[in-house]
Amino acid sequence: GAEPRGSSTWDPHLIILVSSSHNDRDQSLFMSIDEGATFQKQPITFFVETLVFHPKDEDKVIAYTKEGKLYVSVDLGKKWTLLQERNVKIFASLSLKPCNTFLPLPSGYRYITCQIQNCSDKTPTVQFAGSIDQDSLTVQDDYIFLQTTSANRTKYYVSYRRNDFIQMKLPKYALPKDLQIISTDENQVFVAVQEWYQTDTYNLYQSDPQGVYYSILLENVRSTKQPEENVLIDILEVRGVKGVFLANQKIDGKVITLITYNKGRDWDYLTPPISDMNGKPTNCKPPDCHLHLHLRWADNPYVSGTVHTKDTAPGLIMGAGNLGSQLVEYKEEMYITSDCGNTWRQVFEEEHHILYLDHGGVIVAIKDTSIPLKILKFSIDEGQTWSTHNFTSTSVFVDGLLSEPGDETLVMTVFGHISYRSDWELVKVDFRPSFPRECTEDDYESWDLTDLQGDRCIMGQQRSFRKRKISSWCIKGRSVISALTSKVCECTNSDFLCDYGFERSAPLKSESSKCFANFWFNPELPPEDCVLGRAYASSTGYRKVVSNVCEGGVDLQQNLAQHMCPLIAPKRLQISIKGESLAVKPGEDVTFVVTQDQGDILNTKYQVDLGDGFKAIYVNLTMTGEPIRHRYENPGIYRVSVRAENVAGHEEAVVFVQVNSPLQALHLEVVPVIGRNQEVNLTAIVLPKNPNLTVFYWWIGNNLQPLLTLDSFLVTRFAETGEVRVAVQASCGNSMLQDSKIVQVFDHFQVLSLKFTKHLDMYNPNIPEWREDIGLVVTRLLAKETNIPEETLVTVVKPGLPTTADLLVLLPANQPKRKRSITSDKRIAAIKQALNAHNISFFLRGGYWVLVTLRIGGGNGYWAIVVLFVICLVVVGAFILYKFKRKLPGRNVYAQMHNEKEQEMTSPVNHSEDTQNIIQGEDVMNFRQREMMCRMNVSIMQGRL
Repeated sequence: GAEPRGSSTWDPHLIILVSSSHNDRDQSLFMSIDEGATFQKQPITFFVETLVFHPKDEDKVIAYTKEGKLYVSVDLGKKWTLLQERNVKIFASLSLKPCNTFLPLPSGYRYITCQIQNCSDKTPTVQFAGSIDQDSLTVQDDYIFLQTTSANRTKYYVSYRRNDFIQMKLPKYALPKDLQIISTDENQVFVAVQEWYQTDTYNLYQSDPQGVYYSILLENVRSTKQPEENVLIDILEVRGVKGVFLANQKIDGKVITLITYNKGRDWDYLTPPISDMNGKPTNCKPPDCHLHLHLRWADNPYVSGTVHTKDTAPGLIMGAGNLGSQLVEYKEEMYITSDCGNTWRQVFEEEHHILYLDHGGVIVAIKDTSIPLKILKFSIDEGQTWSTHNFTSTSVFVDGLLSEPGDETLVMTVFGHISYRSDWELVKVDFRPSFPRECTEDDYESWDLTDLQGDRCIMGQQRSFRKRKISSWCIKGRSVISALTSKVCECTNSDFLCDYGFERSAPLKSESSKCFANFWFNPELPPEDCVLGRAYASSTGYRKVVSNVCEGGVDLQQNLAQHMCPLIAPKRLQISIKGESLAVKPGEDVTFVVTQDQGDILNTKYQVDLGDGFKAIYVNLTMTGEPIRHRYENPGIYRVSVRAENVAGHEEAVVFVQVNSPLQALHLEVVPVIGRNQEVNLTAIVLPKNPNLTVFYWWIGNNLQPLLTLDSFLVTRFAETGEVRVAVQASCGNSMLQDSKIVQVFDHFQVLSLKFTKHLDMYNPNIPEWREDIGLVVTRLLAKETNIPEETLVTVVKPGLPTTADLLVLLPANQPKRKRSITSDKRIAAIKQALNAHNISFFLRGGYWVLVTLRIGGGNGYWAIVVLFVICLVVVGAFILYKFKRKLPGRNVYAQMHNEKEQEMTSPVNHSEDTQNIIQGEDVMNFRQREMMCRMNVSIMQGRL
């Protein structure tokens, strides 16, 4: 029942297993130092999820539990000490410095170090100021990498040999979405960057020795997304020969395989074999046909991937792929090369799992299939001929291949199962009896490393390796040395690549060209980290490939000009709040962080104004990284500014801070019943009130697009009848609340205005809940008194004093929609009778009874406007008709009303006519007064509704 929980690369003889009870409460640690011959039991009191060994001192072990606790042992598990009891996570293994580890802090993830013997909350040392992204801390060789994300922008940082962290300088407009570390060998970093425009490809970059400045090597390297957000990038470092990489490039949907011999400076296609495994011509000729390989890692750690290489077998590469113009996913023929990719041979028609024994002296292959097997194939002449071996009498489903520790071993183990219900079967295969003797110097021959153009000077030197002769049948053993000789070459153009900010126009060697500066890069300007008084060298556009050892010859850097760093004006100044939020609570501690990406720091003064009267001047503010802590007591909007100034210039950064209390309550007020196409006021009541700081989102019906306002009300209309849900969201700072109501939209309904006795005003708190309760009790009392269905009555109490209300009388659900009906008249009459008889009252605190009566001037519905207007028209029409009957023949009354002066000049005048004119003028004035009064009554009714 024991399971492995850790691994050790320091001592291959050490085996550690963990045995658990069924409830995982009791565990024991089993350790063996003799390859599993004997085990010692060490009981432990916690559940181990991961064990991490110190790379230099095997006695020091860290245990990580499921609960996030860290334990340490300095005596190989005999005694354990609790390091951290908080919920922490191991980002990386122990540092190369003894007794240091990496732990996160509770407020976000932080990179810190502490002594194993004393790792309390007070002892950690912060190695990077600020929070880092989860799972971003990576330690490889001399480099530590981490990333931070802010404002949807991710920045990547590197520490070389445990020095200060520096932001990694990628091309300005790369705008990376993701970055993967490919290699950190030979004091150089290879990274794959997915830029803003890429979805299933990455660009390959190479750094300077410090891992800071990066230059493009190859674009559009294919990538594959795996479960749990893992990304596989089709690039493979060929082990055994430094500087050789394989990559699959995807352009316009086609995937092709490329190879480089000088760390990505030049790339070329793989040369296809002339004949296949049966000796027949392949008819695959460049430039239309090449060899392409699958560069996938195996999901099973106990089998090889699609391409297999080994450090102790230089030049030997075996992989699955196909011939053609592009890589085909379903074709997995096996190919092999023994001269590091110059010539290839086909060995199998199907994919096989590969295992190298005795420094590649024996190559073992087992078919990758889902059916049971009992035969394996092996070759002792670099794959030119193959033999078969029955490793078991009963076919088994092969799960993996293992070799004993040591590259010189000739012993391997095949493990699998006979059926899906059976236990594992382990079969040991020993090739030692097949070899009669160990190899001598006469059994080896040398071979020279060349690229595909036949150039022997690769990475500034000519390298020769030795390998066993094809005719020799012997064991290489431990004493074999693969690398034979090396000779330094003179430098040529191919030993230099483009410097940071420069690019070549063609990536392939056959199309090599000069390096040109990108539009965003000015090589004449001093670097961003240039300090006054120090010297810097302007770039010629080229730099020597890292680990290239060429001497003399061409020197593309010979014209480097040395300059003194001038005083640079501050640029890219920023001020932000730690935690990213610009909305804080009154009395809350606020930490401002000032950063400056460019310009002089040592000779710059920083004037800080926090907006509430606090002002200060700082020196070296951005260099020391000292935060500015402050506290705002009163709500409001504060303009916070920092001005950086030196002799060369100045720059200002501004941020607006919202100080407000979180929203505690939100209530939406709206009349529950409204007429179709009539204006309705939606009002949001929030507590506490934060003027100018609260944003309101209004959602009408099923519309997914809200209306945004800074006012707490919205005037709208409803064009369709029926029920409409209205919702409002109030957002203030980091808090958001929501309330919603149902509004019923009708074509016809009636309104009666109500009033209450004055005692109700004494106890009116003017809050929505109180008004709703008053409306409910009035509706319930009226329905009980008049026998009118309660669902057809709605009482809406209005805000403010004096307390008034409107009674909305709705049409029954089964009654036809019409403006007036006998039934409606009867309901209105019954309600008025109950109100006038003082039959509607309710009890109020203090011993008061509140009486509900009709309010004088109250309307009976918006249809009353139309009725009143019609009545006015009838009256006016009757009056005009009457006057027309009374006027004398030939008399122009219209002229008398509108132009009396003209009438006096043209009409005959006598006493009787003047008298009649006066009488008629008075009648016209009365007519105008009555018409104005009629219009005023109509306007008053509209306003009340």
